[in-house]
Amino acid sequence: MTDLIAVESGYRHVAKLATPGPLLIAGSSRLKWYDVARRDTPVPDDIRELARDFLASEAARGSLELDRDIGFAVLHRCGASNDFYFLPVCTWRNSNELWESVYYKDASSAAFVPFVQTGRHRGTLCVWELGPVIHEQKAWTRFLQSPRREADLHAYLGSNFEGEVGFG
Repeated sequence: MTDLIAVESGYRHVAKLATPGPLLIAGSSRLKWYDVARRDTPVPDDIRELARDFLASEAARGSLELDRDIGFAVLHRCGASNDFYFLPVCTWRNSNELWESVYYKDASSAAFVPFVQTGRHRGTLCVWELGPVIHEQKAWTRFLQSPRREADLHAYLGSNFEGEVGFG
């Protein structure tokens, strides 16, 4: 039966660490920030700054299509050589829906670019990225159930996840 499961035989799963960063102001939008990486190889400062500057620039140009959005970004260091970076940007829209734009950078590229997938059935988030996403779903639900005053929004924006992800 396990031959039906799409897991490579040589794959070895490891835990990673999710670490919150400073709030990113992108135009009129506010994005909470998370780095996700193996504990022994955190996201380098220059890559984080490149990603943050890229998103701020994309928002300023209108390419990221943010307008008074609230959400979060996850900069995930991954890949067999640990030199690939996913950058999903998630915002809450229509009150309770999570919308996403995904960017990436690999060792051969100098900048982040849109991650384009073809076909109907596409990848979304991996087990490590889901750590911050699960926290954010709960935090947003608390905000939705609140009176939704300024203080409640600040409470949401100040609520972050930090810890091991992708491990049971």
